[in-house]
Amino acid sequence: MAKNRNIALCIVFSIITCGIYGLYWLVRLTDEINEIAGVEDTSGGMVLLFTIITCGIYGFYWAYKMGEKVDAIRQGRGEISSNSGILYLILSIIGLSIITYCLLQNEINKVVPPM
Repeated sequence: MAKNRNIALCIVFSIITCGIYGLYWLVRLTDEINEIAGVEDTSGGMVLLFTIITCGIYGFYWAYKMGEKVDAIRQGRGEISSNSGILYLILSIIGLSIITYCLLQNEINKVVPPM
């Protein structure tokens, strides 16, 4: 089930745990975006495994695909969607994947009501 998370706390936890929480966040983001988009795609655990095996290269593909799913979610809500995949890909390539995570979490927070 998708969860509304505080983005600032997720960043702080990722820093405090030296990135381990960031890996957990990656898995949860993947599973939750897949759930919201209504697609059965690569699970979060598999994304983490593929990213580790390919030394991060799969992460670029993942970022682009997440952008496509976010665009589909926005279109489903009747919003105008741009090509988020390109933005997420560029952020990942220049080493700002945490910003991609924040943008994805923001999209989840828009769909899922706060607890």
